[in-house]
Amino acid sequence: MTNERCPDHPIEAMFLNRWSPRAYDATSMPAADLLIILEAARWAPSAYNIQPWRFLYSHRDDVHWQLYLSLLDEFNTSWALHASALVVVLSDTMVPGVDNGEPKLSGTHSFDAGAAWAQLALQATSLGYHAHAMAGIHFDQVRKSLAAPEQFSIEIVVAIGRRADPSMLPKEFGCREQPSQRMPLNDIAFSGSFSS
Repeated sequence: MTNERCPDHPIEAMFLNRWSPRAYDATSMPAADLLIILEAARWAPSAYNIQPWRFLYSHRDDVHWQLYLSLLDEFNTSWALHASALVVVLSDTMVPGVDNGEPKLSGTHSFDAGAAWAQLALQATSLGYHAHAMAGIHFDQVRKSLAAPEQFSIEIVVAIGRRADPSMLPKEFGCREQPSQRMPLNDIAFSGSFSS
């Protein structure tokens, strides 16, 4: 595989430009930029327009930064400490009752939150930032430290920042600090029934 990303069909460049680096420059992000990124996530589609996503965030210069870093596993902390912001993505597992009916479990809350994450990442890229989602987090600690109600699923934490020289990373990251390729479309999209 080469480093250059070549789609099988013509798509907008923003989809190819979005990727998840780990080398960030440890600069501050204007509050307005993060709000723009979260605003894009807010406009994601969701089942019945329930909008189950919630976002908790910290800027690298605020009083919450060290707490947010402590919520990541050791591997992710080693590089995410240079990000400009960290965003916790949660999703509401319950669908409100209709006409004062009982709430019920949602079957799409994680899927919908994934759509919001994708829009967040694309908006970050369009502003000259990059976003990297992490599942390597201390889920129980996130819930307790950030007072997340049990009704909400903790999905991921996202590091956002501007890219830095990859040489700042530990050696084991070096070969991974480039846009990754994707499987051919013919391997993942099938007309009619599933094909392996």
